[in-house]
Amino acid sequence: MKGRAISRFLLLVIFLTIGAGKAASQSSDTTFYLITCGPGTETYSLYGHSALRIVTGTDDIVFNWGVFDFDTPNFAWKFAKGRLNYMVAYEPYNNFLRSYLYEQRVVFIQQINLESQEKSKMLELIRENIKPENKEYRYDFFYDDCSTRIRDLIERSVLTSLIYPSEVGTVPTFRQMINKYQQPFPWLSFGIDLLLGMPSDKKADVRERMFLPLEMMDGLSATTIYRNGENVPLLGKAEIVLDFPPPVTEGKFPGPFLIFSVLFFIILLLSLFIKKQSYINILDFLLFFVFSLVAILLVFFNFFSDHNQVKWNFNIIWISPVIILCLFSILLNRKDILLFRLLFFITAVFIALSLFIPQQFNVSAYPLMLILLMRSSARSGFEWNPLSTDKE
Repeated sequence: MKGRAISRFLLLVIFLTIGAGKAASQSSDTTFYLITCGPGTETYSLYGHSALRIVTGTDDIVFNWGVFDFDTPNFAWKFAKGRLNYMVAYEPYNNFLRSYLYEQRVVFIQQINLESQEKSKMLELIRENIKPENKEYRYDFFYDDCSTRIRDLIERSVLTSLIYPSEVGTVPTFRQMINKYQQPFPWLSFGIDLLLGMPSDKKADVRERMFLPLEMMDGLSATTIYRNGENVPLLGKAEIVLDFPPPVTEGKFPGPFLIFSVLFFIILLLSLFIKKQSYINILDFLLFFVFSLVAILLVFFNFFSDHNQVKWNFNIIWISPVIILCLFSILLNRKDILLFRLLFFITAVFIALSLFIPQQFNVSAYPLMLILLMRSSARSGFEWNPLSTDKE
């Protein structure tokens, strides 16, 4: 297998080298296409995919920068830490299409308007990119992925600057852009919103929105090159290679806001009518145990992950490590009133100020905040609270 891989690599280098020579002498013989694939129903395919097709004579190859190796040692740990390397892969065009035909995903193709020198430069950059020492890269969802790699290659190949379209209307944030694709999956959207920090609420201009394949397709379709005294389109008209209706993604299971709201009222009723302290302890232990797991997760991503998008996450204020201390207090059957009061005031202040914090919070988080507020206040010994279990 290793010898076969080396042979494929050598053949590819020969293909690109010959292509570069042909592009220099006969530009019409080498053609570049942007491939844009629509979203699928699996989590990894929600945002679509981009690839680069090169046709030289009878050769027709697709380059794909969205590949990773599941056999990588400690795969899950490296992914969570933000240290998983992605790589460039290549395959015949027909093989590439076959997988999208199987998944029934729409595929668009657009010719990239490059001149001979620009084609030579593009081939040179790709030839350098596929070398064993260069083919892997540290993946960054917003700034360095399968789409931005192609955008960057085009920018470096075009002899004059690209003229991106002007902004129209309100500029969305990175979070708002990905939420648009996650809309049919409210539970996934909630989980991702919980993990993403303030960097995800940065405004994303036209160029930055190209980390999403369909956005790059739209953005580059409206991009021009100043050439021979006039602005010419960077991309040709989009041609539909595979045509399928949008995937049906509506789930029957209720969304997190409804579930968490119902849970809040159930816990409220249990708090009002359960008088036996041992039962209350079991209820609180289960709640604080789950909240503690989420708190540990947020601490990990905030301070120990290389993913920049999950840094400065203000969710860690209301799902704070204080919850973990409260869990141990419940487990040891201690009446740490001051500890629960601290948690109560932190949660209450966060709810009051959340609209002014420069981070967008998922609306489904608010019933959870109210649950935490309710149960922390019940253990705070407040005389005014009818749910109090430890009044002073």
